[in-house]
Amino acid sequence: MRIWVDADACPVVIKDILYRAAKRTKVLVTLVANQPLKVPHSEFIKSIKVAPGFDVADNEIVKCLDEGDLIITSDIPLAAEVIEKGGHALNPRGELYSASTIKSILNMRDFMDTLRSSGVQTGGPPPLSQSDRQAFANHLDRFLAQNS
Repeated sequence: MRIWVDADACPVVIKDILYRAAKRTKVLVTLVANQPLKVPHSEFIKSIKVAPGFDVADNEIVKCLDEGDLIITSDIPLAAEVIEKGGHALNPRGELYSASTIKSILNMRDFMDTLRSSGVQTGGPPPLSQSDRQAFANHLDRFLAQNS
């Protein structure tokens, strides 16, 4: 089991939680981004730089994903693709997507995208809170305890 991170939009505080988890559990964490990343020196942490472009990092993650791997992403379509391929997806706010919930979440995301495209101001997500960070760390710890 490996952890893949959609790193271009992943908050630094979430990356720090992942780095500590990688060292503690000896599970490989790979950050995928279209820009160079500085990561701590560890045999359990690496980064992959992909070419710039729409969904290039997402496509690399899906290509490399093995069944049972965990993906960290706030990208709902990527999460849906990962789940369809037998992986698991956790967002930086601590929500673990599942096969039973991802379709409705994807439908809501598409609905909101349609509203924004028609000019409706929907606002963005609130800043990552301390409770979001804690929820992420708790879900990650539970997932690693059950799957590594």
